[in-house]
Amino acid sequence: MSSIDTRIEGQRPPGISLEEWTIRVDLAAAYRLVDRYGWSELAGNHISARVPGPAHHFLINPHGMLYDQITASSLVKIDCDGRIVGESQYPVNPAGFVIHSAIHMGQPHLTCVLHSHAPGGVAVSCMKEGLLPLSQHSLILMGWLAYHDYEGVALDEDERTRIVRDLGECRLLILRNHGLLTVGESVGEAFVWMHRLEKACKWQISTLSAGRELNPLSDVVQKRSVEQGLAMFRKGGPYACGREWPSLLEELRRAGSDHWQ
Repeated sequence: MSSIDTRIEGQRPPGISLEEWTIRVDLAAAYRLVDRYGWSELAGNHISARVPGPAHHFLINPHGMLYDQITASSLVKIDCDGRIVGESQYPVNPAGFVIHSAIHMGQPHLTCVLHSHAPGGVAVSCMKEGLLPLSQHSLILMGWLAYHDYEGVALDEDERTRIVRDLGECRLLILRNHGLLTVGESVGEAFVWMHRLEKACKWQISTLSAGRELNPLSDVVQKRSVEQGLAMFRKGGPYACGREWPSLLEELRRAGSDHWQ
């Protein structure tokens, strides 16, 4: 459940269950936070969330609406064939459907998929080496990280099987020459993974652009750091991603942006 359950029951429209409305509110908040952190690209990119229940529906942004305009009510519900469930004045981005439906269909235990073209992530996705073991911030993520080769704009539904295959059991996926993708069992988990990965990418770009000699880490230290990251961020671990979500929602409220609900 969202940390704002006590506030949302009275705002829930008729015909939407409390479980779906809770996911809608969290997902709309994620769109606002992505924009606030500078990861949005007009109406491009997507964050999706699975609707609780047996129908295999998920929510995604109305294509054409900017991230800072998205509300819980405006999110579009679609099925795994890309058909809109209910009514919406907006269509759904076809590439968003291919990328997100791949994971929602292939790994149904994952609630949220977040895809971004943020500056650091796009830059690193274009580098042959990908994320480099330069800092603690990159090393502790590497055990959770996988790569998917660029195949062109994601309009071919056949690519879905390869996206799921490449992600495997990881939580972070660098889409080569494209951007970043993170997943989570909650909206908050996917968002915090993205925050960590985009930061690591930006610090890599900053380090490489300094033009100074780099300080290499031994293979032993690298291996130990990767193993530490796997232990730290595991489900139930001491740094499990998503614990920051209630505080991030409070950040939105303090900024006067609580109308996403």
